[in-house]
Amino acid sequence: MTRILGIDPGSRLTGYGLIDAEGQRVCYVGSGCVRVQGATLADKLGLIFTELQALMVQFQPDELAIESVFMHRNADSALKLGQARGAAICAAVTRAMPVAEYAPREIKQAVVGRGGADKTQVQHMVRVLLSLPATPQADAADALAIALCHSFRNTAIARVAPAQKLRGGRLR
Repeated sequence: MTRILGIDPGSRLTGYGLIDAEGQRVCYVGSGCVRVQGATLADKLGLIFTELQALMVQFQPDELAIESVFMHRNADSALKLGQARGAAICAAVTRAMPVAEYAPREIKQAVVGRGGADKTQVQHMVRVLLSLPATPQADAADALAIALCHSFRNTAIARVAPAQKLRGGRLR
Protein backbone atom coordinates (compact mmCIF):
# COMPACT_ATOMS: atom_id res chain seq x y z
CA MET A 1 0.00 0.00 0.00
CA THR A 2 1.22 3.48 -0.88
CA ARG A 3 0.22 6.59 1.03
CA ILE A 4 0.01 9.60 -1.28
CA LEU A 5 -0.04 13.22 -0.15
CA GLY A 6 -1.63 15.53 -2.71
CA ILE A 7 -0.91 19.25 -2.48
CA ASP A 8 -2.85 22.12 -4.05
CA PRO A 9 -0.41 24.97 -3.41
CA GLY A 10 -1.52 28.52 -2.79
CA SER A 11 -0.20 31.68 -1.18
CA ARG A 12 -3.39 32.08 0.91
CA LEU A 13 -4.69 28.52 1.22
CA THR A 14 -2.69 25.38 0.55
CA GLY A 15 -4.90 22.33 0.29
CA TYR A 16 -3.72 18.87 1.25
CA GLY A 17 -5.24 15.44 0.82
CA LEU A 18 -4.04 11.99 1.81
CA ILE A 19 -5.10 8.66 0.35
CA ASP A 20 -3.90 5.10 0.65
CA ALA A 21 -3.66 3.32 -2.69
CA GLU A 22 -3.22 -0.33 -3.48
CA GLY A 23 -3.81 -1.25 -7.10
CA GLN A 24 -7.16 0.17 -8.12
CA ARG A 25 -8.34 0.49 -4.52
CA VAL A 26 -8.08 3.93 -2.91
CA CYS A 27 -8.99 4.88 0.63
CA TYR A 28 -9.40 8.35 2.16
CA VAL A 29 -6.99 9.14 5.00
CA GLY A 30 -7.44 12.87 5.60
CA SER A 31 -7.59 16.33 4.07
CA GLY A 32 -7.72 19.99 4.91
CA CYS A 33 -6.11 23.35 4.30
CA VAL A 34 -3.15 25.24 5.63
CA ARG A 35 -4.30 28.83 6.12
CA VAL A 36 -1.24 30.80 5.08
CA GLN A 37 -0.63 33.88 7.19
CA GLY A 38 2.40 36.04 7.71
CA ALA A 39 3.67 39.58 7.39
CA THR A 40 6.01 38.79 4.51
CA LEU A 41 6.16 36.30 1.67
CA ALA A 42 9.08 34.62 3.43
CA ASP A 43 6.92 34.16 6.54
CA LYS A 44 4.16 32.62 4.43
CA LEU A 45 6.52 30.24 2.62
CA GLY A 46 8.07 29.24 5.94
CA LEU A 47 4.60 28.45 7.32
CA ILE A 48 3.76 26.28 4.29
CA PHE A 49 7.06 24.42 4.72
CA THR A 50 6.71 23.81 8.47
CA GLU A 51 2.99 22.90 8.37
CA LEU A 52 3.52 20.40 5.55
CA GLN A 53 6.51 18.89 7.33
CA ALA A 54 4.35 18.44 10.44
CA LEU A 55 1.69 16.69 8.30
CA MET A 56 4.38 14.44 6.84
CA VAL A 57 5.55 13.48 10.31
CA GLN A 58 1.97 12.80 11.44
CA PHE A 59 0.75 10.83 8.41
CA GLN A 60 4.00 9.35 7.02
CA PRO A 61 3.18 9.60 3.28
CA ASP A 62 5.32 7.63 0.81
CA GLU A 63 4.95 10.01 -2.15
CA LEU A 64 3.99 13.61 -2.86
CA ALA A 65 1.87 14.68 -5.83
CA ILE A 66 1.54 18.38 -6.56
CA GLU A 67 -0.09 20.62 -9.13
CA SER A 68 2.36 22.13 -11.62
CA VAL A 69 2.64 25.87 -12.23
CA PHE A 70 0.21 27.36 -14.70
CA MET A 71 -0.31 30.92 -15.86
CA HIS A 72 -2.97 32.30 -13.57
CA ARG A 73 -4.64 35.69 -13.79
CA ASN A 74 -1.31 37.44 -13.98
CA ALA A 75 2.41 36.81 -13.74
CA ASP A 76 2.58 37.88 -10.09
CA SER A 77 0.01 35.21 -9.12
CA ALA A 78 1.94 32.57 -11.06
CA LEU A 79 5.17 33.54 -9.30
CA LYS A 80 3.56 33.31 -5.85
CA LEU A 81 2.05 29.95 -6.75
CA GLY A 82 5.48 28.75 -7.90
CA GLN A 83 7.04 29.83 -4.63
CA ALA A 84 4.35 28.05 -2.60
CA ARG A 85 5.00 24.93 -4.70
CA GLY A 86 8.71 25.27 -3.99
CA ALA A 87 8.11 25.37 -0.23
CA ALA A 88 5.93 22.22 -0.45
CA ILE A 89 8.43 20.39 -2.65
CA CYS A 90 11.28 21.28 -0.30
CA ALA A 91 9.30 19.86 2.63
CA ALA A 92 9.04 16.54 0.74
CA VAL A 93 12.62 16.52 -0.52
CA THR A 94 14.02 16.99 3.00
CA ARG A 95 12.24 13.70 3.85
CA ALA A 96 13.61 11.97 0.69
CA MET A 97 10.06 11.62 -0.63
CA PRO A 98 9.48 11.19 -4.38
CA VAL A 99 7.63 14.12 -5.96
CA ALA A 100 5.32 13.95 -9.00
CA GLU A 101 3.86 16.99 -10.76
CA TYR A 102 0.61 17.15 -12.73
CA ALA A 103 -0.96 19.85 -14.88
CA PRO A 104 -4.42 21.06 -13.83
CA ARG A 105 -6.04 19.71 -17.03
CA GLU A 106 -4.41 16.30 -16.48
CA ILE A 107 -5.78 16.14 -12.93
CA LYS A 108 -9.31 17.07 -14.02
CA GLN A 109 -9.15 14.57 -16.90
CA ALA A 110 -8.10 11.77 -14.52
CA VAL A 111 -10.76 12.47 -11.91
CA VAL A 112 -13.71 13.92 -13.84
CA GLY A 113 -13.00 12.66 -17.36
CA ARG A 114 -12.86 16.18 -18.77
CA GLY A 115 -9.84 18.49 -18.66
CA GLY A 116 -12.04 21.58 -18.56
CA ALA A 117 -14.10 20.50 -15.53
CA ASP A 118 -14.99 23.14 -12.96
CA LYS A 119 -14.33 23.03 -9.21
CA THR A 120 -17.78 21.74 -8.28
CA GLN A 121 -17.39 18.79 -10.67
CA VAL A 122 -13.99 17.97 -9.14
CA GLN A 123 -15.44 18.19 -5.63
CA HIS A 124 -18.34 15.91 -6.58
CA MET A 125 -16.13 13.26 -8.20
CA VAL A 126 -13.67 13.28 -5.30
CA ARG A 127 -16.60 12.70 -2.94
CA VAL A 128 -17.89 9.82 -5.11
CA LEU A 129 -14.50 8.18 -5.75
CA LEU A 130 -13.54 8.24 -2.07
CA SER A 131 -17.06 7.52 -0.72
CA LEU A 132 -16.96 10.60 1.48
CA PRO A 133 -20.02 11.48 3.58
CA ALA A 134 -19.77 15.19 2.65
CA THR A 135 -18.26 17.34 -0.08
CA PRO A 136 -14.75 18.49 0.87
CA GLN A 137 -13.77 22.17 0.79
CA ALA A 138 -12.56 23.19 -2.71
CA ASP A 139 -8.81 23.37 -1.98
CA ALA A 140 -8.86 20.08 -0.05
CA ALA A 141 -10.86 18.46 -2.87
CA ASP A 142 -8.29 19.68 -5.40
CA ALA A 143 -5.49 18.18 -3.29
CA LEU A 144 -7.35 14.86 -3.07
CA ALA A 145 -7.88 14.99 -6.85
CA ILE A 146 -4.13 15.42 -7.32
CA ALA A 147 -3.46 12.38 -5.09
CA LEU A 148 -6.08 10.37 -7.02
CA CYS A 149 -4.54 11.39 -10.36
CA HIS A 150 -1.16 10.15 -9.14
CA SER A 151 -2.66 6.87 -7.95
CA PHE A 152 -4.50 6.32 -11.25
CA ARG A 153 -1.29 7.03 -13.20
CA ASN A 154 0.68 4.56 -11.09
CA THR A 155 -2.00 1.89 -11.57
CA ALA A 156 -2.04 2.43 -15.34
CA ILE A 157 1.76 2.18 -15.54
CA ALA A 158 1.72 -1.03 -13.48
CA ARG A 159 -0.82 -2.56 -15.89
CA VAL A 160 1.03 -1.47 -19.03
CA ALA A 161 4.55 -2.48 -17.94
CA PRO A 162 4.04 -6.27 -18.25
CA ALA A 163 2.41 -5.83 -21.67
CA GLN A 164 5.43 -3.88 -22.93
CA LYS A 165 7.59 -6.96 -22.36
CA LEU A 166 5.53 -8.80 -24.99
CA ARG A 167 6.20 -8.17 -28.62
CA GLY A 168 4.41 -10.12 -31.28
CA GLY A 169 3.19 -12.63 -28.69
CA ARG A 170 6.75 -13.25 -27.44
CA LEU A 171 8.75 -11.91 -24.58
CA ARG A 172 11.43 -9.47 -25.64
